[in-house]
Amino acid sequence: MNVKQLRAFVTVAKYLSFAQAGEHLHVSQPALSLTIKALEDNLGGALLARTTRSVSLTPEGEVLLPLARRLLADWDDTEEMLRQRFTLQLGRVSVAAMPAFAGNLLPQALKVFRQRYPRVNVTVHDVINEQVQELVRHRRVELGIGFEPDNLDGLRFVPLYMDRFVAVVPADSPLALQHEVSWQALLAEDFIALQRPSAVRLLLEQNVAAGHGKLTVAFESHQLTTIGRMVANGLGVSAVPALCIKQMQELGARCVALVEPSVERRIGVISLSEHKLSTAAEALLDVVIAHTPPQELTCAQ
Repeated sequence: MNVKQLRAFVTVAKYLSFAQAGEHLHVSQPALSLTIKALEDNLGGALLARTTRSVSLTPEGEVLLPLARRLLADWDDTEEMLRQRFTLQLGRVSVAAMPAFAGNLLPQALKVFRQRYPRVNVTVHDVINEQVQELVRHRRVELGIGFEPDNLDGLRFVPLYMDRFVAVVPADSPLALQHEVSWQALLAEDFIALQRPSAVRLLLEQNVAAGHGKLTVAFESHQLTTIGRMVANGLGVSAVPALCIKQMQELGARCVALVEPSVERRIGVISLSEHKLSTAAEALLDVVIAHTPPQELTCAQ
C-alpha cells in the first residue's frame, strides 16, 4: 500500500466514478483501475463494487476511507513541513558556544540569521569549551563554536580566525597607559582567572608555566562578566581572548596587548565529520563564517 494507491482510492470514493476520478488525477481510466486493483490485491480483497453503471464502496472500503483520508492528510502535512524546512521557511537548529564567543560575536551573526530566516528557531547553549565538544559529539547540538580541538577524532573544524589573549587591567592602572604589557609585569599584580576546567584557564596555565612558573590566582570566577567587574573595581588584573575586548571595556576595565609570551589559539566551528548538517545548520554556519571577523581583534586605543 502506498500514497499513490491511497490517493486513487480516496478520489474514486469521492466521485464514485472512475472517469471523474481519472480526470481529477490526470490519469487514464485503465491506469486508475490498475492502481486500485494493486491496492486491493495488497490488502487481500475488494474495496470498491463496480458495475457497468455505478461504483460503490464495499464494507471494507467504508472502513478504509476515513483512515486513508487521515493518512493522506498526515502525509501532505509532513511533505509541506519538510519542504518548508528545506527552503528555511521553517526549522530549528541548536548551537553550543563558549561564553567568550556567545556573549560577544555570536549575537551579531544571529541577528543577521534572524533577518534572513525569521521562522527558523535557534537554541544557544552557552557552555565552557569542553562541553561544546561534548554536546557536538553526543548530537545534542549540530554546531559548536570554540577553540580548535586537540583531538579531531570524528570532528570537523572550520576555522574562523586566530584569537590572541589580551591583558585586562583597571582603568586607573599604570598598565592601562602602555601599548603592550608583558606577562611578567601582569603577574606582578593580583591575578583574576576563570575557574577550571575552563579552556581559557588551562590554555593560560600551559603557555605561562614554562616562562613564569605556576599561575598564582588571587580570585576566581565562572563568569567573564564577573571577572571584568572585579578588574574594573581594582581587585586585580586578568587575561582574556581578544574577542572579549568590547565586553571588558563596557564593564569599565581596559585591555592591553599581552606579550612574552603571546598566547593565541584558533577559534572555529565544530561539527561531526560524518554527519550531514541540516539545511538550517548549514545556513547558520554560512552566516557565522561571513559575519565573524576574519582576522585578529585589536585593543581599542
